[in-house]
Amino acid sequence: MTASAPGRRVLLAYFSRAGENYYNGGRRMLQVGNTEVVAQMIRDALGCDVFRIEAAQPYPREYDPTVARNVREQAADARPPIAAALPSLADYDTVILGSPIWNVRTPMIMTTFTEALDFTGTTVFPLTTHAMSGLGRAVEDYRASCRGATLGEALAIRGEQAADSRPEVETWLRRISLIAS
Repeated sequence: MTASAPGRRVLLAYFSRAGENYYNGGRRMLQVGNTEVVAQMIRDALGCDVFRIEAAQPYPREYDPTVARNVREQAADARPPIAAALPSLADYDTVILGSPIWNVRTPMIMTTFTEALDFTGTTVFPLTTHAMSGLGRAVEDYRASCRGATLGEALAIRGEQAADSRPEVETWLRRISLIAS
């Protein structure tokens, strides 16, 4: 394990979905969602606190119904409820926000999370897993919804490469000064 940089208090908050996922033009079943795979790497590297964002009404395990629900939520500018009480950010100066990119955006549940908290005094580092959209609109969405935050460098990991992304993740964590070089 690599120790996190001295003096940094880090919260990793992420949303991930296991089940049927897009995979190189087809589909495959994932026991652990791609974002969770990368989040586990970050947790291992930093030893940071982790908050898993879970929907009060879980998303389907099947791909097509999940896409349909996401399209409806985006069209309605919905704020899907989160299952657990949200953490306080008072003890953190750094927040890593991890999620997939669905239809070029973070899932609407991420906006539920970010709009509910005061990010004043924190630096937010967006992390996304994606099929083809990279960061999508994550940076713009977080700039609008993370009240008081400073946005730091974002990282996008292709979902199909999540399991093998540890070197890229650790390089990013060094670049943003969360682990020592």
